Amino acid sequence: MANPVSRPACFQAAQALLPQGWARDVRIECADGRIVAVTAGAAAVAGAQPLGTVVPGLGNLHSHAFQRAMAGLTEVGGRSGDSFWSWRELMYRFLDRMDPDDVQAVAEQAYMEMLESGFTRVGEFHYLHHAPDGRRYADHAAMAGRIAAAAEATGLGLTLLPVFYAHSDFGGAAPLPAQRRFLHDIDGFAALLDGCRQALSGQPDAVLGLAPHSLRACTPEELQALVALAPGPIHIHIAEQLREVEACLAWSGQRPVQWLLEHAPVDARWCLVHATHLQDAEVQGIAASGAVAGLCPVTEANLGDGLFPMRAFVQHGGRFGVGSDSNVLIDAAEELRLLEYGQRLALRGRNVLSPDGLSSGRWLYQQAQEGGAQALGVPAGLAVGAPADLVELETGHPSLQGRADDALLDSWVFAARGGAVRAVWRNGRQWVDGGRHVHREAVSARYRATLQRVLG
Repeated sequence: MANPVSRPACFQAAQALLPQGWARDVRIECADGRIVAVTAGAAAVAGAQPLGTVVPGLGNLHSHAFQRAMAGLTEVGGRSGDSFWSWRELMYRFLDRMDPDDVQAVAEQAYMEMLESGFTRVGEFHYLHHAPDGRRYADHAAMAGRIAAAAEATGLGLTLLPVFYAHSDFGGAAPLPAQRRFLHDIDGFAALLDGCRQALSGQPDAVLGLAPHSLRACTPEELQALVALAPGPIHIHIAEQLREVEACLAWSGQRPVQWLLEHAPVDARWCLVHATHLQDAEVQGIAASGAVAGLCPVTEANLGDGLFPMRAFVQHGGRFGVGSDSNVLIDAAEELRLLEYGQRLALRGRNVLSPDGLSSGRWLYQQAQEGGAQALGVPAGLAVGAPADLVELETGHPSLQGRADDALLDSWVFAARGGAVRAVWRNGRQWVDGGRHVHREAVSARYRATLQRVLG
């Protein structure tokens, strides 16, 4: 698939959400996909690409792209004790059917949908490394290369997070047979990182990090070695399930986040994904560390995980971003909506997170945009040095009609469904026009063919 239209050197937005707030008549000048100047109150210049209402693209900080293919296939009642753990067994069986071609086709569909919803970069928490029988491909990074190819084909920014997975439970327990496609030792993982660097070499703004899957999946010694290898952001699943917390207590006498904060150099490079089940000291500890809490409200609701203690976290100055995780539903606004609504239900109030006088939609969007950028290793916002990742809202949408400034973001997050995103420019190129990805037909055709084979 060819690239869409060439990059314009300049955009002219009727209004834009800058880091300091809304501004009118905003000229955004770019070079090689990066913003080099932002001027509010500027007269239009010849050749500038005209835009309406523009907000910075949102980072999706946590995705397992291949799981898009099983969305909706695990919603059957009647299984006793159905939970995350029973869902995981179904997921293991599903992924055994997928080869590299399948993984790329599914990732392209997921990444296309992310762009159409307003996400402009993804943190791909990538753990499907090996062949179905567990043998390594001749190219150890073959699967990672397919993820990189899917991001390049669809235009989505990529922060690749190859996952280290060696054990089935705390204390170095032997892995399960169903986990054979994930497994590495430290030397093999170092070789995988080298292969990932090569796979990303054609994408100048791609970022490489790594992800210890969880404290269940690596020993303390392995975690220490991984931190030393880390080329960028470090992401980890943690404290998602009560069973995990109980197992960590039995192993170490400490809760997962408590143990991590005391035994690892957690700082602003880290993203603690889910971190659902916390005590007050852990909430304060994450906030003080500068790490980002990676929240995935749609998936956490789908799996019955529980609710992150969001209000206490933000009161301590904690940073957060959102991700689509299992990709059961890909929708940037929906993640923010459910994040707020979950807290309203738990606290039995309205507008429970944003500071006094600031709209919930604006606060959620900007905080998640800044936290997501930090977790994905890129500059944030419509500012000099940041990528030219622009989302143009469809102000003619029934739910956005007659709105301006913060009311637009409130209405997008809380009142709009499909069609609220008109266009998306990623790294200065347009990939979504009229709400549709420029390669939608080709991507969806390939995805349908893959599902017919995998599900057949």
